[in-house]
Amino acid sequence: METELSKRLGIEHAIFGFTPFPAVAAAISRAGGFGVLGAVRYTAPDDLKRDLDWMQEHTAGVPYGLDVVMPAKKVEGVTEADVEAMIPEGHRQFVSETLAKHGVPELPEGEASGWRITGWMEQVARNQLDVAFDYPIKLLANALGSPPADVVQRAHDHGILVAALAGSSRHARHHADAGIDIVVAQGYEAGGHTGEIASMVLTPEVVDAVNPLPVLAAGGIGSGEQIAAALALGAQGAWLGSLWLTTTEADLHSRALTEKLLAAGSGDTVRSRALTGKPARQLRTEWTDAWDDQNGPGTLPMPLQGLLVADAVSRIQKYEVGPLLGTPVGQIVGRMNTERSVRQVFDELTRGFERAVDRINRIAGRSQS
Repeated sequence: METELSKRLGIEHAIFGFTPFPAVAAAISRAGGFGVLGAVRYTAPDDLKRDLDWMQEHTAGVPYGLDVVMPAKKVEGVTEADVEAMIPEGHRQFVSETLAKHGVPELPEGEASGWRITGWMEQVARNQLDVAFDYPIKLLANALGSPPADVVQRAHDHGILVAALAGSSRHARHHADAGIDIVVAQGYEAGGHTGEIASMVLTPEVVDAVNPLPVLAAGGIGSGEQIAAALALGAQGAWLGSLWLTTTEADLHSRALTEKLLAAGSGDTVRSRALTGKPARQLRTEWTDAWDDQNGPGTLPMPLQGLLVADAVSRIQKYEVGPLLGTPVGQIVGRMNTERSVRQVFDELTRGFERAVDRINRIAGRSQS
């Protein structure tokens, strides 16, 4: 699965794996792909430094990257407390009533929420980069569009390629104009924040829009056959995220959540604003249903919704409240029905890719078998 981009980065397979877990990212790189560590949860720079130190020790010199979240628009002088004050009391009451309905206990006294929207603020991402640029990362990806121009320049000064996710050809052209090196065309099927255009349509549109920049196909990809299709559409690799959630190296801290993922079908996700205020694909639960119910108060815009539900999400996860328990995940969850190591996933991906290539060769009359 070599392409011009994979050769440029010095990796065996053009498979880019996004994950919040250092052990998964390192295993992806060791398996011949390109592990990309998600940084949004690292609100303390020392925590990111600790895990990048660990990555250095466990990647054996193979390349890896970092994914940050830098908003496209910067808001000066606004603190988290300022944002908290904008949340209507009626929405807070709705959260309390929904949790009470399902008997969700409070967090122990003194225990703070483990998930805060502060990781989405630009200064937090800049602090992360102050740490990351001391490490030999080879790729910096941004999940919310093009990073600021000075960040792109700073990455280039360090010899680091910059990638940005796009849900339309218009977004992709904006990235190209901003000096981005790689565009990730993320289709509707993807987990997390995603647009409304399916991968089969989006990938070739983005390839044409930013040619000759390399494009990675993302959204709903979880087999070697799908990777072959992505390359046939003009992509130079595949960006996979959801697939790694049920690997043995992943650390979801919840057996109940792992079991829900293993049991879910491709139709068991929903694109909802319940988590952050922006449309994000996730497991459909009674929590997402409550927020999407027309009789409810409706979600708030980002970042208000994220701050509103932060403690609630932590309580649901801590106490593994089944009906409410969910996570961002793509439609590929229907294929994630067994726990496997990252290496086993790679073995399956490469075998599937070979089957697809052989099938096309036979159709084209070029098979040697």
